[in-house]
Amino acid sequence: MNIRFYNGRILTMNGSEEILTGELWVEGNRITHVGPAETIPHPSWDREIDAEGNLFMPGFKNAHTHSAMTFLRSYADDLPLQEWLNQQVFPMEAKLTGEDIYWLSKLAIMEYLTSGITANFDMYFHPEQIARASAECGFRTVLVSGLNDFVSSVEELERDYLTYNQYHELISYCLGFHAEYTTSEERLKGVAALVEKYHAPVYAHNSETRREVEECIMRHGKTPTAYLDSLGLFQYGGGGYHCVHMTDEDLGIFKQRGLSVVTNPGSNTKLASGIARITDMMEAGINLAIGTDGPASNNCLDMFREMFLVTGLAKLREENAAAVPGEKVLSMATAGGARAMGLSDCDCLAEGKLADLILIDLHQPNMQPLNHVAKNLVYSGSKANVKLTMVNGQILYEDRKFHIHEDPEEIYQKANEIIGRMR
Repeated sequence: MNIRFYNGRILTMNGSEEILTGELWVEGNRITHVGPAETIPHPSWDREIDAEGNLFMPGFKNAHTHSAMTFLRSYADDLPLQEWLNQQVFPMEAKLTGEDIYWLSKLAIMEYLTSGITANFDMYFHPEQIARASAECGFRTVLVSGLNDFVSSVEELERDYLTYNQYHELISYCLGFHAEYTTSEERLKGVAALVEKYHAPVYAHNSETRREVEECIMRHGKTPTAYLDSLGLFQYGGGGYHCVHMTDEDLGIFKQRGLSVVTNPGSNTKLASGIARITDMMEAGINLAIGTDGPASNNCLDMFREMFLVTGLAKLREENAAAVPGEKVLSMATAGGARAMGLSDCDCLAEGKLADLILIDLHQPNMQPLNHVAKNLVYSGSKANVKLTMVNGQILYEDRKFHIHEDPEEIYQKANEIIGRMR
């Protein structure tokens, strides 16, 4: 589909906070023009949309989530991480079928779209069902293995890596494992062999809680980051999810290896895991991205809330109101996430880039006056400001209506049937 958007404001996130005015053209799945109106020949448009002075920007990248955990939203709350996992989450997850994960993933995708999220980095079981749900909806998903001692194997990880990097243009797959504390050294060495074989990055939960770090030091004499690095897992980059309790040595390893930190402030706050050293990470030059984590520990998939928490918690931690400015957080939620997820083709709005973008409604009181649009988005923006979400050149959400080839009510019904069966 060829779409001409005109009369818009444009925040490209291409290394500048400058707001352009003019037009944005999408031909097929690519952006072909960003900026003033052009008189050059162009194809016949399938749609011409008046943006009415509203703001185009790159879509947010949810760089860590477990989409199908929508079935546990508000089911297992107000518990510390280990009790939450072992007594509530793991027993319920054991009851899930592949078909359950298919429907629950579609529910999460709908919520992503309402929050202006155009891609997610999803770690969960049954990748074939997640990939199927995403492709059918037209949503971009980067899958990552949750390999551990109870789920999957190194052989299955390699098979999935080869399969889902050839599955569909909207789907890609990264090597990964759940965490140090759930994965034996033998399996980790198997993952390291794949890292070397494919020269591939690897991702995992890392240093989420103080207990996790202390127990790893007791087992191996090293922090999770240092231990995993000693096994050769980070030779070709990758990243860590959470990274709350990181030492200076850990940050040095992340910088040296070109690793990304994916911070999850909503989940870390709700589970009382702590506040990540975002200021120190920024000063170290580490790439930072933002994730919601799963909807069982957050409990919503809302990038606006996460952005506010990233900066707000950093200010509290440092006792410095100038810490982690809003515009830096906006970069984490877009370009930083794209870098962490290997999505270099949809990190900003520019000619030739993939058309993964959103339109923000500025004609609402929480966005006025327009003193500083980027700061408005982080400090006062909300999901209610998302007017349109486009992925790969297709409008999947517009004016509160979904265009994902599925009846939303059927998805809601399926989700309630799934949790009802398990109780």
